[in-house]
Amino acid sequence: MSANPRVRWILAAWLTLLLVPAAARADKVDDLVRAEMARSKVPGVAVAVIRDGRVVKLQGYGFADVARKVEVTPDTIFKIGSVSKPVIATGIMLLAQDGKLSVDDPVSKYLDGTPDTWRDITIRHFLTHTSGVVREGPAFNPFKVQSDADVIRSAYPLPLRFPIGSKWEYCNVGYFSLAEILHKVSGQPWSDFLAARLFTPLGMTSTFPTGTTHQLRAVGYAGKEHTDLAPDWPAVRPSGAFLSSITDLVKFEAMLAGSQVLTDASRRQMWTPVTLTDGSTHPYGFGFELGERGGRNYIGHGGSLPGFRSTYARFPEQRLTVIVLANAERVDRDGLVKGIADAVLSEAVPMPSR
Repeated sequence: MSANPRVRWILAAWLTLLLVPAAARADKVDDLVRAEMARSKVPGVAVAVIRDGRVVKLQGYGFADVARKVEVTPDTIFKIGSVSKPVIATGIMLLAQDGKLSVDDPVSKYLDGTPDTWRDITIRHFLTHTSGVVREGPAFNPFKVQSDADVIRSAYPLPLRFPIGSKWEYCNVGYFSLAEILHKVSGQPWSDFLAARLFTPLGMTSTFPTGTTHQLRAVGYAGKEHTDLAPDWPAVRPSGAFLSSITDLVKFEAMLAGSQVLTDASRRQMWTPVTLTDGSTHPYGFGFELGERGGRNYIGHGGSLPGFRSTYARFPEQRLTVIVLANAERVDRDGLVKGIADAVLSEAVPMPSR
């Protein structure tokens, strides 16, 4: 079920309202970002801050390309790494809302040739990293373009690391598998499905698979001083699938804050800690890390790929979201997000009239 014209109109009107930022001003956030860039020698950073449903910061700092002196702007495109996992999980929930699958379906219903050890693994187990499957498929090679199915199959012969559902352990093979399920059920490449159902309706015009060439792409930097060029993997990993900008991620946040795309029931499922077989819980939902950050309840995800770090942090009780993208590997993302949240919440920022 694609977004109907009325839903598209509502989203467009809502996003226009959301993307009217408060008056630009030099503030504590600028000071924090520039101090961290100087300390860690980070070439470029982009920051978005949404408070009470309005953008109060949407800004780039430093350079997207040091050699060419291209500055970071809100439209600069970064590799976002595992911040892609909430996007993949959202795709699964859209198919569930369509009645085309259930999160409690066995993955063997959709994946070809699964071994007996995978018989009781469900979509839910892969969404929540509780399947027991190894973290990485042995066949994965960042410099080799191959099908997701080939990477998934390479994990079939390996024993499970723990009984299904009994433990939480990060599993990228699970998100390769979820992407393959999106492909099988929708009949489209997973990237095309997500573009049609999410990116286009939301106006996310700068979100693409990582292998996409684009003039606004930031260069990734590595090494102790961030002076080395990071390797640019040609292989696209569904577990870290996308390039995006803070402008586009603000639009994704607007979707999460409303109910025009995901239902309230879907969002509650995604933001509920997984229950393990012994009755205990772990602070991870469907593609989202949960729990506490800096003394505040938190929903979000971090991401890492060579030359890039990203953080998407929602603080629902404070009605605050902080998004940080950087084209460097050695950056204190958690400290920066906490500092930004503290600074914004300590200010009596007047909200523009609606």
